[in-house]
Amino acid sequence: MGLSLHKKRYDELTTQELYELLRIRTDVFVVEQNCVYQDMDYDDQPAIHLWLTDEEDRIVALCRVCPAGTHMEEISIGRVITTERGKGYGKQIMLAGIEAAKEHFGAKRIDIEAQEYAKGFYEQVGFRQSSEPFILDGIPHIRMTCNVLS
Repeated sequence: MGLSLHKKRYDELTTQELYELLRIRTDVFVVEQNCVYQDMDYDDQPAIHLWLTDEEDRIVALCRVCPAGTHMEEISIGRVITTERGKGYGKQIMLAGIEAAKEHFGAKRIDIEAQEYAKGFYEQVGFRQSSEPFILDGIPHIRMTCNVLS
């Protein structure tokens, strides 16, 4: 199965690409999770956007990598979504996000705000819990940190 990785800065995205990324984020985070929150938060503009497409050019996973001082104090990865679960796409997009954080922002440390139920998933790609649980947009979250090796 041939997957393609796409990586672009905000100003490199076509309007169709941006629309599709935002549509998928809304489908999952707002509709599927029944969570009313402001997805468009101005952190997209300084971010690197990554997504995987299948051979039919459908997006199967996405994330964004934000420089330090935008979404969080440290460099962060967020808006992590897989549209087809259980196929390893989430791990692939997270590993690509870690590489993009190193390449574009010189990351030595990456922070995330993970939904608490996904802790085990993020541990598989090198993140460790670094906060007590907290509620964000009505959903239990934890902060997790990955110390990046060069």
